[in-house]
Amino acid sequence: MAAASTAAKGISIGIIGTAELVGRILQVLKAFPSFRPIPIVYEEDSEAPRLAEQLGGTVEVLLASGPVPYNRIREEANVQVALHYVPLTDTGFYRALFRLRNTIGSVEQNLRISMDTLSKQMVQKSLSEINETHTEAIYYDGPDFASKEQLIAYHQEQYESGACVAALTADESVARELTALAIPNEWIIPTDQNITVALERALLSTETRQSREAQVVVGLVNLDQFEKRIHVHTSEHEVQKLKLDIHRMLLDYVESLDGYLTPLGGDEYLFFTTRGIFERVTGGYKKISLGKSIYQKFGLSLSIGMGFGRSANEAGTHARIALRKSKEAGGDTCFIVGEDKALIGPLAMADPLEFALSLTDSELLKKAEDAGMTSGYLSKLMAQVARTGKTDYMVHELAAILDISVRSTHRLLLQWMDHSLVAIAGVEKVPKGRPRQIFRLTFLREKAGI
Repeated sequence: MAAASTAAKGISIGIIGTAELVGRILQVLKAFPSFRPIPIVYEEDSEAPRLAEQLGGTVEVLLASGPVPYNRIREEANVQVALHYVPLTDTGFYRALFRLRNTIGSVEQNLRISMDTLSKQMVQKSLSEINETHTEAIYYDGPDFASKEQLIAYHQEQYESGACVAALTADESVARELTALAIPNEWIIPTDQNITVALERALLSTETRQSREAQVVVGLVNLDQFEKRIHVHTSEHEVQKLKLDIHRMLLDYVESLDGYLTPLGGDEYLFFTTRGIFERVTGGYKKISLGKSIYQKFGLSLSIGMGFGRSANEAGTHARIALRKSKEAGGDTCFIVGEDKALIGPLAMADPLEFALSLTDSELLKKAEDAGMTSGYLSKLMAQVARTGKTDYMVHELAAILDISVRSTHRLLLQWMDHSLVAIAGVEKVPKGRPRQIFRLTFLREKAGI
C-alpha cells in the first residue's frame, strides 16, 4: 500500500522510557503517520542518558516518557537533536489523587501526602480549582535531578515519621519500591492527551515537519448523483433549502478543520485546511466523518479528493486526481494524493472518535431536541470534542464554539442542565469577581467512554 511506504519514510523519533509508558506512547503515536518510531525500554531511569546518546545520531527528535528521564538526559547526556518529554498535568495528578483516596478511605478525611517532581505551585493550583481542602502535601526540596534512591528515602522518611500517610510520585520505579516497602502510594501517570501534546510539540520541532505541518491541503467534495436526488423535490424552494442545509453541514465539518469552504457551483465544493490539522482530525488518514454525516441526514453519499503539494497549485491538481479516483471507485469514499503522487486510501467514511460527528444516535437526537439543542449546536459541540478530546468548558468558551452571545449560552445551558445533557464540573477562581463555573458536556463524555 502507498500509505505503508509513506509511513516507512516518516520522521524518525526515538522514544525512551519504561515498558508501560513506551507502550502507551506507541498507541497514541498511531494517530501521527508522519512519525517512524524507534522505541527503547529501560528498567532504571539512570539508563536514559546512555540510551539517548545511542539514539541521538539516528533520529530527528527524541521523546522521554516523563520529566524524570528528561531531566537526567538533559543533565548527563550529549545529544544534538531536539529533546522533548511527556508532561504531567493536573489531569494525571487528579487521577492519582482520587485513586489514592479510594485506597486510603473516605474522601472527607484529611489526607497528608508526600510529593515529588510536581511543583508546589501546580499542585496547590490544582487542589484550589477543585475546592479540595482535605489534602495537605509535603514537597520534595532536594536536587532537581534526584536519583531513585533519593526519592525513595524522602518518601520513606516522611511516612515513617508520621508526617504523611501516603505518597504521590512521578517515577514508576519509585512507586514499585514504595509498594514493596508497604508505603501507600500512587504513580502519577500521564494521560493520552498529555502524550498527544508531547508528540505534537516533538513533531513541530523537527525540520522536516516545520515545512509540512503548515502545508496547505486542498479538498474537493462532490455530491454523488445529486441531480437525481433533487428530482424528488416538487419545488425550487425545496431544492434551495436542501442545498442550504448541505452547505451548513459542510461548513460545520470544515470549521472542525479550521479550514475555509467555498462552493464551486452545482454539486461540488472546495475547501482548504492544513496538513497537521487534517492528520489529527482524521486520526492519521484513517477515518473521515463527513460522508457518514451527510448520508445519515440527507441520504446522499460523497466522493472526496484530498491533495497535498509543495504549492497550492500542486495540491489542487492532486485533489482533482484523488476526486477522480474516488468517483472511479463508485463514490462514497475518499482518496488522498500526496506530494509524491502516492495514493492513500480509501479512508473509512466514519467518525474520528467513537461518538463521532455523525448525528446517528436517535435517542441522543430526541433528547437534544427536547432540550432545545439544535442539530447545528450539537454538530459544533461534537466537532469540538472530536478535535480536542475536551468536554469541560467555561461559558465564554462555549459561546465562541456556538457563535452566540454569552447571555444566550447561559440560557441554553440552563435548559441543557435540566435535561441532564450538561453538568457543573467545578469552578475556576479568579483574582477579582465571582468564581466562574465549568460546564461538562456529560452526554459526550458518556458516548466517548471518558
